[in-house]
Amino acid sequence: MRSSKFHLLFHFHYWLLWTSIGKLGEIKLAGLSVNAQKEMGSMSSAKFYSIPEGKGPYSVGCTDLMTDHTIQGSFFRLYYPSQNGTSCEETKWIPRKEYYRGLSDFLNVYRMLGETVFQYYVGSVTCPAKWNAAFKPGEKYPLIIFSHGLGAFRTIYSAICIEMASRGFIVAAVEHRDKSSSATYYYKENPVSEAREEVTENWEEEWIYYRKLRQGEQEFPLRHQQLQQRTEESIKALDLILDINSGKHVVNVLPLNFDWTLLKGSIDSDRIAVMGHSFGAATAIETLSKEARFKCGIALDAWMLPLDDQVYSRVHQPLLFINSEKFQWASNVLKMKKLYSTGTERKMITIKGSVHQSFPDFTFLAGTFVGKIFKLKGEIDPNIAIDISNKASLAFLQKHLGLEKDFDQWDALVDGEGHNVILGTNIDLPSTQPEPLE
Repeated sequence: MRSSKFHLLFHFHYWLLWTSIGKLGEIKLAGLSVNAQKEMGSMSSAKFYSIPEGKGPYSVGCTDLMTDHTIQGSFFRLYYPSQNGTSCEETKWIPRKEYYRGLSDFLNVYRMLGETVFQYYVGSVTCPAKWNAAFKPGEKYPLIIFSHGLGAFRTIYSAICIEMASRGFIVAAVEHRDKSSSATYYYKENPVSEAREEVTENWEEEWIYYRKLRQGEQEFPLRHQQLQQRTEESIKALDLILDINSGKHVVNVLPLNFDWTLLKGSIDSDRIAVMGHSFGAATAIETLSKEARFKCGIALDAWMLPLDDQVYSRVHQPLLFINSEKFQWASNVLKMKKLYSTGTERKMITIKGSVHQSFPDFTFLAGTFVGKIFKLKGEIDPNIAIDISNKASLAFLQKHLGLEKDFDQWDALVDGEGHNVILGTNIDLPSTQPEPLE
């Protein structure tokens, strides 16, 4: 059954075991990032095994926002155009060891083993955005809400989010609390003690880990239920950011020194898009169907299973599908095609030589051998693949958000023109297409 693939967001369960054996047995493998680079002893390879910088004219800053300490609150990582010289600190890619534990659970690896290996290989990885750098006011920026895939969390699509921010977007990467992420957290209150005067001292972290399917459990009911929560969280993030834009005071539960008042009047509330990968792409589609403030959407290698049949007639905004060559299959693509029946513009392209993991950051941190064996890399250079995806996204956003930029130079990619792109899909589809929706 193809459905088993959906549970393997990173497709490197066996990589983890392999590199663990290598580490414990002093067998050196060019696995991931910083320590792998040291083992290889090459400065050129060290540069290669890193998350790519944004190519646009804006410096990029990054911060986290958690409002309302309860599980009903909002939690996202914000990428934004920043002022130069206000921070020299790179952003830690995976900020807490609990995320290693969550990834280990997700991949069915013992936590102690998984945490040790993740810490060794990616514990020192940073992404090229300045942590808590001051926001750059003075312009009206379009907004993107980004939804992560199954088993992911808010930090691991930083290459995409940083590129969008470097081009003049504000991007909020939501961390979903529906038990589809590897790990996330909120705060719960301890019983109030008379000796404690500060309210925050009575809070303690409560971690939520990935919820696996139970034996014999049908997948659709769980995923559809999670989809509804994901959609609510995406819309809630939009509401929160627009409140900040209007000047409403925001209290960040996290102890971060970031001036949110600089965002007042800096977001173009008429130019808002939603974007996501895999389960996050399904979330983007569902969000479009429920919230008209999103003017368009981008679905990266969408997994359509969580969507019910009612959604296809309810999405009236333009939608771009960017698919990998190796992940898709006929029934999934046919569900995408159902969305064409509303008469609104739909575009679909496929990136040649790409895999499902060509969109998250892990593809940039894996060596060529390990990356291809364990499906973290395709035949195409990951930097070329993400460049195609980002440029096609920017061209589509310019057209449907009415931006006055130069992103239309990449319009040909949206039309499937180029050495590494295919218009539509590489999958052979049945000759009978889905009937139009009434």
